[in-house]
Amino acid sequence: MVYRDDYFIRHSISVSAVILRAWITHKYSGGDLNVKWEENLLHAVAKNYTLLKTVPPFERPFKDHQVCLEWNMDYIWNLRANKIPQCPLETDVVTLLGFLYASSGENTGIVKKFPRFHNRELEATRRQRIDYPVFTVSLWLYLLHYCKASLCGILYFVDSNEMYSTPSVFLTEEGHLHIQMHLVKGEDLAVKTKFTMPLKEWVRLDISFSGGQIVVTTSIGQDLKSYHNQTISFREDFYYNDTAGYFILGGSRYVAGIEGFFGPLKYYRLHTLHPEQIVNPFLEKQLAEQLQLYYERCAEVQEIVSVYTATVPQGGGRQEACDLRNSYLDLKLRYGRPSTCRAFPWEKGLKDRHPSLFQALLEVGLWTGPRNPNESVLEIGGRIFEKAVKRLSSVDGLHQISSVVPFLMDSSCCGYHKASYYLAVFYETGLNVPRDQLQGMLYSLVGGQGSERLSSMNLGYKHYQGVDNYPLDWELSYAYYSNIATKTPLDQHTLQGDQAYVETIRLKDDETLKVQTKEDGDVFMWLKHEATRGNAAAQQRLAQMLFWGQQGVAKNPEAAIEWYAKGALETEDPALIYDYAIVLFKGQGVKKNRRLALELMKKAASKGLHQAVNGLGWYYHKFKKNYAKAAKYWLKAEEMGNPDASYNLGVLYLDGIFPGIPERNQTLAGEYFHKAAQGGHIEGTLWCSLYYITGNLETFPRDPEKAVVWAKHVAEKNGYLGHVIRKGLNAYLEGSWHEALLYYVLAAETGIEVSQTNLAHICEERPDLAKGYLGVNCVWRYYNFSVFQIGAPSFAYLKMGDLYYYGHQNQSQDLELSVQMYAQAALDGDSQGFFNLALLIEEGAIIPHHILDFLEIDPTIQSNNISILRELYERCWSQSSEESFSPCSLAWLYLHLRLIWGAVLHSALIYFLGTFLLSVLIAWTVQYFQSVSDESFTGWRIPPGWYHHLWLLEGPSYCYICQSKPGFF
Repeated sequence: MVYRDDYFIRHSISVSAVILRAWITHKYSGGDLNVKWEENLLHAVAKNYTLLKTVPPFERPFKDHQVCLEWNMDYIWNLRANKIPQCPLETDVVTLLGFLYASSGENTGIVKKFPRFHNRELEATRRQRIDYPVFTVSLWLYLLHYCKASLCGILYFVDSNEMYSTPSVFLTEEGHLHIQMHLVKGEDLAVKTKFTMPLKEWVRLDISFSGGQIVVTTSIGQDLKSYHNQTISFREDFYYNDTAGYFILGGSRYVAGIEGFFGPLKYYRLHTLHPEQIVNPFLEKQLAEQLQLYYERCAEVQEIVSVYTATVPQGGGRQEACDLRNSYLDLKLRYGRPSTCRAFPWEKGLKDRHPSLFQALLEVGLWTGPRNPNESVLEIGGRIFEKAVKRLSSVDGLHQISSVVPFLMDSSCCGYHKASYYLAVFYETGLNVPRDQLQGMLYSLVGGQGSERLSSMNLGYKHYQGVDNYPLDWELSYAYYSNIATKTPLDQHTLQGDQAYVETIRLKDDETLKVQTKEDGDVFMWLKHEATRGNAAAQQRLAQMLFWGQQGVAKNPEAAIEWYAKGALETEDPALIYDYAIVLFKGQGVKKNRRLALELMKKAASKGLHQAVNGLGWYYHKFKKNYAKAAKYWLKAEEMGNPDASYNLGVLYLDGIFPGIPERNQTLAGEYFHKAAQGGHIEGTLWCSLYYITGNLETFPRDPEKAVVWAKHVAEKNGYLGHVIRKGLNAYLEGSWHEALLYYVLAAETGIEVSQTNLAHICEERPDLAKGYLGVNCVWRYYNFSVFQIGAPSFAYLKMGDLYYYGHQNQSQDLELSVQMYAQAALDGDSQGFFNLALLIEEGAIIPHHILDFLEIDPTIQSNNISILRELYERCWSQSSEESFSPCSLAWLYLHLRLIWGAVLHSALIYFLGTFLLSVLIAWTVQYFQSVSDESFTGWRIPPGWYHHLWLLEGPSYCYICQSKPGFF
């Protein structure tokens, strides 16, 4: 650390501070040379220290090594001697959040993790300040309510041991800030601010830490009007290591989050700044202002509804003597009033501002009886929403949207946030209203804050893909998706509510559509007939349809349980016996009967049903607390391939109660959870997504994108989403096009792929509806969205390939993207993808080598178009479902005949005439086989000049080579 780097000194030590310490100890009391210097220092009779001035690396002199270098080494060194190496620019400022986050006050939030600095000096500074923290946090907040519990989360750090560390900032139930620090000596210290945070105002909260001093500053509004300041000092040393764990904004499994909104959040890792020095502007000013206006308007709406619901039902008779100029007289006369007139909080101006609300209050019915005021407002909001949806479900429902919007706004203000989601979709897609993405964002955020499931999924999807002006942010997407994912298993076991099983039913699949039924449908009646006759398979299918609401049948748990009981007691089918045992254990729609349930479970297990073996383990774990016996059954079931057993074994390891292993083992728990997740277990998938987002487990390296994918997978199984999809499907089957388009738009905007492709299909079938009511290019938008989804069907890639090939409205032709889409379809085993690629080559297009490599085409033939064509047509033929003739086989035959003809005939004229005659012959052959066997060519379009056209088939796929981003026009 004295000399500069040279040929011999390659990495001199970079020192930012040097402390020289000196002390005197007694010779026979603590002066042992074998002990650490810190212990000697404790026994010193005199001690002192001084700071030595350090010399930066590039200000140090070169050392004279007195060694001669070879001339070439000396020359090379001189070339680089005066070049100062430059590291990439790195700053300690981190933007933890750049867009609004709607916090619902539940146990989910945004997870962020800091890496170590790449810059050696910054990293050295960070390490030196582990016991003397110097940092600043600046964040915007909009609080709707104070905490329902003693504390709710704002921003806090969780260390590698899953314990709170420095800093941890919470809100209390009284509105104070609770700031908690972890001390060097291992204890925790907390302090509460003297002031309370304001409600329903945008507040910038700045907290700076400098050693033992904490400065808290709050400012209100965009102009940063000073609100409260407080300085807190401590003598203790705080422990601060911002890389040994992760930060959480909002809620987590440890504490619920605030009820409100987070704005931009800046984190200065190595600096203490005064509020005037902090640069943390509110970039989404218009959105923040609209949010403020929304809650101001809703305060008026809620006050009107509260007074109305508290007053109108108390009427005891009609009164004629009240002042006729009272704008509310007609309501008082309708519902009756006490003998004395009461004042209402509204005037004519207020009524003029909310005409739809007063009209809705006249139309909805009320009932008497004591009610919670907040619940009454929510109930009124629900009734207004139901009336609005009834109008939207009429034959010309889409035409009613513009007149229904004011009622949906009032319903949203009453806290019924299904209305908020409807409004968000209407504005984001321009569904018979002027397209307004700002209003769409506003109502999406409002619905997400209200924990509306579809709104949260909409926000999660938009941030996952970075579309519709939402920034790409996987951590923010995870916060929304995980909220719904954690509710999904609970929703599935709730027998009430507007829920249905989420089924992957494509409108292009005629065979699947044929088996959709209702309680009076042929399929259902046939199953019922077979079940009555004692057919175990029919009994089980019928019970499943009724219990989960599958295949178009309404959810009816009571009827399902009757079939479960009949099948279990009358047949020896182990699956029915197991299902009925589970129902008896949990008491779902039937009185609990643990004795009979255990008897049935053992009977099913004795027949080799792995679910029943797992069920026995669950019984001994839950009811007998016999973990050894539970583990025994679960290990056996896990060997049989049961994912529930894998998850249960993981829980034993996680809780530290696995027999013979007294401590928690998160690594083994994670392995079992991962195995369960691969088998489709919902809770196992949730644990894996949590591990991926936190990165606190070595076997699960942090991967926010993978965490989002897993959470999204679970959220899209939610029954409330299934109910919307089912309503859209039923409307489609009944020919109610307006209603089908409405519900498929609502489902597609949540980001579920099957609804996106189905909506695009509807828009292709009824372009008049799409153009007349939607403010977006429906076919382009939703096929484009779908190809960026996991499990997208090959026909979506083919459709996007066609759109890129021909151009679509404002989209010009793009052969490169067209080739990518066709190649992806081919990669998924779709013969049409190979066929279309071959046609592009026939037309003179060049297929990039990386795509040919991706299709695993032999590199030795990639330079020869004829060889590539032969390979593509052969693969097309092999992948084709037709047994005899197909476009692929005819194209292959045509190619080889051309090659033979070209080899035999060299004359250009004869070749031209021969090719013409051959084309006529092939065209005649195609028409002949089409007339003989139409079924062999189902799904193929072969018009005159067929080799210049592209066609469409179906099949599952995943986009591996797509390079473009989702978008629409």
